[in-house]
Amino acid sequence: MEPMKTIHVGVGPVSFEDLVSVARDGAPVALTDEALAAVDRARGVVEALAAAETPTYGVSTGFGALATRHIPTEMRAQLQRSLVRSHAAGSGPEVEREVVRALMLLRLSTLATGHTGVRRETAQLMADLLSHGITPVVREHGSLGCSGDLAPLSHCALALMGEGEVRDASGTLLPAAEALAAAGLAPVELAAKEGLALINGTDGMLGMLVMAITDLRMLLRTADVAAAMSVEGQLGTDRVFAPELQAIRPHPGQALSAANLTSLMAGSAIVASHRTGPDNSVECNKVQDAYSLRCSPQVHGAARDTVEHAATVAGRELASAIDNPVVIGDRVESNGNFHGAPVAYVLDFLAIVAADVASISERRTDRFLDRARSHGLPPFLASDPGVDSGHMIAQYTQAAIVSELKRLAVPASVDSIPSSAMQEDHVSMGWGAARKLRRAVDGLSRVVAVEVLTAARALDLRAPLAPSPATAAVVALLRRSGIDGPGPDRHLSPEIETAVSLVQSGAVLAAAESVIGELQ
Repeated sequence: MEPMKTIHVGVGPVSFEDLVSVARDGAPVALTDEALAAVDRARGVVEALAAAETPTYGVSTGFGALATRHIPTEMRAQLQRSLVRSHAAGSGPEVEREVVRALMLLRLSTLATGHTGVRRETAQLMADLLSHGITPVVREHGSLGCSGDLAPLSHCALALMGEGEVRDASGTLLPAAEALAAAGLAPVELAAKEGLALINGTDGMLGMLVMAITDLRMLLRTADVAAAMSVEGQLGTDRVFAPELQAIRPHPGQALSAANLTSLMAGSAIVASHRTGPDNSVECNKVQDAYSLRCSPQVHGAARDTVEHAATVAGRELASAIDNPVVIGDRVESNGNFHGAPVAYVLDFLAIVAADVASISERRTDRFLDRARSHGLPPFLASDPGVDSGHMIAQYTQAAIVSELKRLAVPASVDSIPSSAMQEDHVSMGWGAARKLRRAVDGLSRVVAVEVLTAARALDLRAPLAPSPATAAVVALLRRSGIDGPGPDRHLSPEIETAVSLVQSGAVLAAAESVIGELQ
């Protein structure tokens, strides 16, 4: 195997691709010379202020509601240790490795801007932990999303001090001091302002946002694949996806989704079988299809446009230096840039998107199972209806997930709760919004997988009419993966999980694209 590409962290933003590479693929990281120079310059400013008689917030004072207390020089190392230890107060299950790695990379990116005032060795140790695959244990609960993701980031800062628990590259749980020693690394003793610089950021919620956007971009194209299979399998028309119809309502995502559906259904003998007229454009038997079929581009397209809005916000946040106070020129200034509202709002918006795309997917699936609406297919796609139940309960599974997704779509960002003796009296709840979005994205992938599974069975039942080459490639993928075609009832859960894996890995999308090229 070729060595993994090192991701270089400079004074500018990391890309979506670099974040995913570090978070999910375990890529090592390195600070650029420009970043190290910026770190050294800002550190000089902090050290000058630390030596001055005039108190400076975050450098020679307490924090939050305790900011009025001036801390003498000999107690400032203890101040930093106390800050990190007390703020590492998370509770609950461990947060996923990819989330912690994303959080650490984004905090390192802010450190590299030269606006935080940390020392070179502190920033370097953060990079070393990422490169050695050492992942601090971060707990589910603890962040209010204002003053950043304080508790999650504090658990990471604790590891830099050689305290707390981590998992090494193999996933083994052990004390941080042992993991550092095994990697040949030494913990740091935090100096003035470094504690605040390590914990005052929106990095956890932002990392989860970037990964959710990455996943949703793929899942929305996969939802187009599923929708095409459903329209085709239910003898629907592709005429409603014509570009001239999309042009009179010029939402960009809608046009892309409709174009995908047209491409995916091209060459389908099933679609051709119910066309009449000299130009093959007149549909027989039906005036128009149900909304869940006909309006797929409108729903999927609006979802796309929302995801791209969220990506714009994420891009701005990636280009930001989030800390309080920050080093500006030769001074340190207090600010409110750590407030997570911009990120929290779009996290909530994406949870709405996930719920609604799943909802229309479930409705398309349900139409296959009702013989009054499925245009000649057996009830529940069962081999022997009455003896066999077919995909009846697969739709129940979809419905249960969709119901949960509706609950997850309730916004977290409107649920501020005051803290820190009313000093921090309005918070974003962005971390909570991000956590529920991760569950929502997973749920969406499962709902789409059941639609793909059900639509593939229906397409087989349309034989001898053949589906389009693109949708046929998806059916073939399922069959190669151990999911059999129509037949007597069998244990369905393993087949659903296989389909989920094929959706989440991008294999379903890749199968369709292998025939018609990249979808938009």
